Amino acid sequence: MRNIQVIDGALNCTFSIFEATDEEFALLFPAPEQEIQFLEDLAQLPAQEEIAAALNRIWERPIRKRDVHGIHGTLFEGLDRYKSIYLERREDGVDPLAVSATQRRLFGI
Repeated sequence: MRNIQVIDGALNCTFSIFEATDEEFALLFPAPEQEIQFLEDLAQLPAQEEIAAALNRIWERPIRKRDVHGIHGTLFEGLDRYKSIYLERREDGVDPLAVSATQRRLFGI
């Protein structure tokens, strides 16, 4: 199982985490090494019925933060302003000015 943190633009966002199977994760994050996705961009992907079904299953699998062993992906909703930061849809593919010097060293950017 893989863990996906959901961050939306609502003031009451809880930054919830949900479990996804490897197959479900691959539907939502189809590019190699992709770990960032925007909910609105899912409509541009093929297999819309499969994506909708996968999301329905994933929403039924919340997991407590204290029980999480890693976050494998982040799904943003209503936060298009972050697209300019996550150009490569990976945590280590960010605009270098968006992260600290220690993160730049970690990411090799």
